[in-house]
Amino acid sequence: MLIADQASFDRLMPRFAATGLVAVDTEAASFHKYLDRVYLLQLSSREETVVVDPLAVPDLSAFGAMLADPGIEVVFHDADYDLRLLHQEFGFQATHLFDTRVAAQLLDEPGIGLAALLEKYLQLRIDKRFQRADWSIRPLSEEMLAYAATDTRHLAELRDIMRSRLIELGRLAWAEEEFVVMEGSRWDAEDVEPGWLRLKGARLLKPRELAVLRSVYQWRDEQAKRLDRAAFRILNNEPILAMAKAPPRDMDALKKIPGIGPDQAERRGRQLLAAVEEALALPEGQLPRIERPPRRATDPALDARLERLKLVRNRLAARYPLQPGVLCPNGTLEAIARANPSTLKDMADIPSVRRWQVAEIGTDLLAALPEPVSNPGTP
Repeated sequence: MLIADQASFDRLMPRFAATGLVAVDTEAASFHKYLDRVYLLQLSSREETVVVDPLAVPDLSAFGAMLADPGIEVVFHDADYDLRLLHQEFGFQATHLFDTRVAAQLLDEPGIGLAALLEKYLQLRIDKRFQRADWSIRPLSEEMLAYAATDTRHLAELRDIMRSRLIELGRLAWAEEEFVVMEGSRWDAEDVEPGWLRLKGARLLKPRELAVLRSVYQWRDEQAKRLDRAAFRILNNEPILAMAKAPPRDMDALKKIPGIGPDQAERRGRQLLAAVEEALALPEGQLPRIERPPRRATDPALDARLERLKLVRNRLAARYPLQPGVLCPNGTLEAIARANPSTLKDMADIPSVRRWQVAEIGTDLLAALPEPVSNPGTP
């Protein structure tokens, strides 16, 4: 059922909230739009499924209140992006989460995508035709709405199965701790580093090449923003980098850049060449230069601790079994190696370390921190 007016939505929410468990998903359009937002909201109780059109329902605060209600369990599959988007656009946040993707990781499922899990546990096969559909278009077809509804229709049943398996393995508390961490998902503050500098290979360029990269990247960003289109639909990253390394000065040279087709050259060639020329004309003193941070002094003792931690973690992961990065990510191991705790309490105080990790593998990790005492042998 499509909910496309405020009155219907307002009647719906108390009914859903009263069930105590609601499966949620969103559809965005990052593959198509310059700035992403929620273009569709799917909700399922154990009895019914609805698809809400946020473009036609201006006030979603009742949904936000439901998300924030600790008495209502909210089930997602791979909640991270949905929660970030919901918080960025509406300020909503969840307080009682169950994420079937996280559960699948802690159960060491070989396939953690929703389609793989539904096929394994419920013998359902999902049509993937609309994975990259443009959900901003209106009206949405019946097929698109049916596809969207499938993302939540079976989540409650899948949650029940996976929760039971977590209990059997003694890992429900692990999952619940991970869910609490996910409930705080937010977009990071705006990165101070410009986007053009984050392109792969940008830091290897010379100052003049960086100037071309910056100029063409900024041109692309302006076009994408003006047209409200995803930036890669204007121009991919690869031709931008290629133009920086070998700046084209005329249309023939531009057409030889990999990724610049004849149509692209005809429609936007003059603008691209103008962006290149603007960069090439910059005085030497105005060229961008990368500030190289001082190299961190090598610490052989730290490196050795980290390697010992990885060896222990990998051995334990095979025993559970779990993927090593699920049992304890490398970033967490590095934090432990740097802090070099002497007790489990000290280890638990490290921000990225989970309580369940301390309880399950903390003693083994702690034992790996000191440098092994060499055996002097017998004379």
